[in-house]
Amino acid sequence: MAALSRSGLEAIESWLEREREQIGLWAPIGLGAGISAWFILPDPMAWLAFCCGMLALACMGAMLPSGGRLRRMIVAGAILACIGCLLVWGKAALWGQPPLARATFVQMTGQVLSVRPVPAQAMVRVMLRPMDAPHLPAVVRVNIGDGDVPTGLGEGALIRFRVRLMPPAPPSVPGGYDFAARAYFQGIGATGKALKPVEVVRASTASPPLRAQLFGHILERVDGPAEGIAVALATGDQGAIPEADAEAMRRSGLAHLLSISGLHVTALIGAVIFLLMRVMALSQRAALHWPLMLIAAAGGALAGIGYTWLTGAEVPTLRSCVAALLVLGGLAMGRDAITLRLVASGALLVLIFWPEALAGPSFQMSFAAVTALVALAEHGRFRAFAAARDEGVVRRAGRALAVTLATGIAVELVLMPIALFHFHKAGMLGAFANLIAIPLTTFVVMPLEAMALLLDVVGLGAAFWWMTQQALNLLLALAHGVAASPMATLLAPTMGMTLFGMTVVGLLWCLLWRTRWRWLGLAPVLIGVGVTFAASPPDLLVTGDGRHVAVRTPDGMAILRDRAGDYVRDVLSESAGYDGALAAIATLPGARCSTDLCAVRLKDGKGRSWRLLFTRSDMLIERRSFARDCAMADIVVSDRGLPRWCRPRRMKIDRRLLMRTGGLSITLGTGEVRTVFRPGDAHPWISRARPRRPQL
Repeated sequence: MAALSRSGLEAIESWLEREREQIGLWAPIGLGAGISAWFILPDPMAWLAFCCGMLALACMGAMLPSGGRLRRMIVAGAILACIGCLLVWGKAALWGQPPLARATFVQMTGQVLSVRPVPAQAMVRVMLRPMDAPHLPAVVRVNIGDGDVPTGLGEGALIRFRVRLMPPAPPSVPGGYDFAARAYFQGIGATGKALKPVEVVRASTASPPLRAQLFGHILERVDGPAEGIAVALATGDQGAIPEADAEAMRRSGLAHLLSISGLHVTALIGAVIFLLMRVMALSQRAALHWPLMLIAAAGGALAGIGYTWLTGAEVPTLRSCVAALLVLGGLAMGRDAITLRLVASGALLVLIFWPEALAGPSFQMSFAAVTALVALAEHGRFRAFAAARDEGVVRRAGRALAVTLATGIAVELVLMPIALFHFHKAGMLGAFANLIAIPLTTFVVMPLEAMALLLDVVGLGAAFWWMTQQALNLLLALAHGVAASPMATLLAPTMGMTLFGMTVVGLLWCLLWRTRWRWLGLAPVLIGVGVTFAASPPDLLVTGDGRHVAVRTPDGMAILRDRAGDYVRDVLSESAGYDGALAAIATLPGARCSTDLCAVRLKDGKGRSWRLLFTRSDMLIERRSFARDCAMADIVVSDRGLPRWCRPRRMKIDRRLLMRTGGLSITLGTGEVRTVFRPGDAHPWISRARPRRPQL
């Protein structure tokens, strides 16, 4: 046994020796593992146990033979995981904003911290610091309709209004978007919509921020749907994009163009360096005696930093800016800086200062895409195929097209599991749409918009704004055309945390190693994606307020309240992996519905029939008939508290239960019940303790 262990250890050390250049790339993975553990584990005792376990693992690793790479990897990885958990735990304790305990209606006076117009929704979004209100959070976010915006509203203003404040919303159903967690780290403790009149107690004397001035300026210069895209490309603010256009960009795989990231920062820095080099080269003295590349790189770095600040310093922009600065530093030193080490360094910096970003799709998709691109570019065969060579124009263009298509497909494949986990759908045609969209945006739209802004200084930008608008209209036409295809997206039910973690580890294993053992990572990736698509979608979805219910039928899905808005419909259909129109439960065969109640029979995957009963109004229902209906039903769902004498056969889902569990998804055939709030979850954005998981 000892000899076998020794030979196994020697084999591992031999493999790590061949992979020695790649070992350092796992440093951000170790830090990220600790951050992930804090989000996944439920309470402080579990977080502390994880940190102690990692330190114990480091001690065990230190007992391996000295000088080995495996020993150093285990010790360093365990310590980094412990640091990651403590890092996000400490930031949550020191900088997070606890949510409002419960909904409250108040007359509030607040100091305006920032104002963000959202033309697509006909409102402005205001961040406020409540005055003389110790019972309210330190910062609240309030929406004010365009028609109710008072004169003098701006940063530093003091306004008074009535509002119903709510805690930041948790996911509506399991697997949905968790605004509560994001708001906690953004410092937002409550949200609401101001009721008119909104009175200005003290008008703002501050001039609008540069970003807001640029926002308004572009809206004045561009007309139609293109104005929202133009604003997003320049400022990173997507508030002026109509929902139909935003959805088309998402379905076509072009949404990354709207988020200020590597494409935009790189294009800007490259343009600045190009212009500086050309201008300085006009001087013979500068060309012969000045370090032109160093000066141009410094100018590009300043432009990148300024652009990052102007566009709000979101995670993709910060990542891109950090990466660009590292590239410029490497170029200034005469080194090949575009490597996976660069990506790892950028990830480490972002995780150290913004550890909470790891849980969001922006960080995950941004770094996954860049890692895939660089890993593909570093592959020997791909590099040999893509290398420049002396050949005809047609062959050169074909090679460039093949390289672009290959990189697009690689990115789409790597992003698929992340998109399935967060959005329950993945793009299928994005690689082909980006063949046109990326060159159009990089070499046509952005230079035209930059030139239009520059010429507006002397009042000559109108022609360039017209050309920008036409180019953006072409981009939108491409997005809508691709999005209309039934093959544009692939939907799947909610992907479990375990499957997602397994898939991500497999992807990283494939991307970061270089020997043939890297392909072992394909197994967990294929298992994770395959199980997700093969999983049975839930038969019953209930939102956290109990008002909206969706059931799966042989012909699709049906919703209880057919007047539900598009947001609710999208949340319910995407969580169930369904891409069709939602019917009304009242129209289902065999459904018996009145204005107050709706009863329906539903068969599960095993052919068993279930009786479901839903309430549809707040009216008092006669006890004798309601008690009889409850007793005949297997499951009763209501958005109000049901009396004790309502006793269904299997499960009663009412306001009292939903306040403790949040939204529910139920698979009838297996009896699986998933909840938004996990039992014992003590993360600081959870406002109250949760009981045991309900059973079907």
